[in-house]
Amino acid sequence: MAQMKHDTAAKVPRRILGTLLSSLSGGVVPRVGAPYIAIGRTEEIDALASSLDRVADGEGAMKFIIGRYGSGKSFLIQLSRGYALDRGFVTADADLSPERKLSGGGGLATYRELMKNIATKTSPDGGALPVILGSWFTRLGAALAEEGMDPSSEAYGVEFARRITRNLRELEADVGGFDFAAVLRAYYEGWRDDDDAKQSACLKWLRGEFGTRTEARAATGIRSLTIVTDDNWYDYLKLFTAFVRLCGYAGLCLYVDECVNLYKIPNRISRENNYEKILSMFNDTMQGRAPGLMIVFGGTPQFLEDSRRGLYSYEALRSRLADGRFGGGELRSFMQPVIRLKRLSDSELYALVIRLTALHAEYHRWNAAEKITDANMRDFLTQSMTREGAESMITPREIIRDYVTLLDLCFSNPERSFDEILGRVKRSEAPADADGEGQTGEDGQSGAPGSSPPPPKPAVTLDDIVF
Repeated sequence: MAQMKHDTAAKVPRRILGTLLSSLSGGVVPRVGAPYIAIGRTEEIDALASSLDRVADGEGAMKFIIGRYGSGKSFLIQLSRGYALDRGFVTADADLSPERKLSGGGGLATYRELMKNIATKTSPDGGALPVILGSWFTRLGAALAEEGMDPSSEAYGVEFARRITRNLRELEADVGGFDFAAVLRAYYEGWRDDDDAKQSACLKWLRGEFGTRTEARAATGIRSLTIVTDDNWYDYLKLFTAFVRLCGYAGLCLYVDECVNLYKIPNRISRENNYEKILSMFNDTMQGRAPGLMIVFGGTPQFLEDSRRGLYSYEALRSRLADGRFGGGELRSFMQPVIRLKRLSDSELYALVIRLTALHAEYHRWNAAEKITDANMRDFLTQSMTREGAESMITPREIIRDYVTLLDLCFSNPERSFDEILGRVKRSEAPADADGEGQTGEDGQSGAPGSSPPPPKPAVTLDDIVF
């Protein structure tokens, strides 16, 4: 990961900075601006970047990012999504919920959310499906122009249509490929004839928004057309992966977060149907049956390791994802499918609060250095990390949210000193984990309630932090 010297002169776009700070103050993972506060996680980022390189070469990949609530898994997912866009991938992301699952009536809802959030480097906020189709036509037209064909000639239009058909023929051999290719041809016809209604109908089909085949056939004008359903949505994602590679992109990256919602499914059969879908995806990506596709799941340790309701309760997945005889402990391998997030080090947390101070001062245009010193930042971390249970329970989300709140108070109350505002906060126990882990830390060991870890002693200063 590229590093750069901390420099407040390197301005962050104000729109991005405002959104970033608003997200952080609310404890929400920012969709934009994540690289500006990327501290630590170098090994995890390198592992995901290495997977992207292999997928760009035509392989498939699947990763599970496992961490407690607030540990940074969603942040790492958004960071990886940004890197994938920069490397020429198409991305799509979705959070699972009681309504959005992978099977049992919720798979189609997840597919629709993924297709709504389709993004490219030029359209990072989603809704990029028309952009991808337009870039394909532009690419084909540029190839014809290089061959000396006149865009205004009849022969140009005939050859353009012929190449559309020839390219799509590569997709027709796969499951659902004939219908997929037919819809793309219909979209081209609508694009060629300026038929907005036909283009919209084709986009609606690609997004899985038709409820019946009769409705889809009437809107697109394609006879014998099937639709995307809860049973076949993953097959169409594989087809879409092949299509984006045909368009010149490096591949498709799917980011599926909040997988703990699968763990929470009360019915065992329904839960195992969802795990069976994950197994199918895992086998496809690892056995070369989904070239150019990378899938990243984010979930809690319970989602993975619970032997009654987690992935480990499904023996076929447990045998693939569990640490081997030589795994676990202090030694970590980032080449395995599972990436477990550890707590950020004290020095990394110190670098993080320095960066937050600089960004807050930049956005609100105030001189934070006059009011907040290195010693103040260390005092904040010392108070945060010496709370009862903090060693195992404190998370980056809590550190960030608390510190941004402190910065807001310092800015809004200039007559009060940082120490005075910090002193008004009662020292208490670290909050219990929302997923019921109690005092169990990320490494599976119990924290020591009442123990007081030594204050952080960062070996860095405000001037030599790198980001």
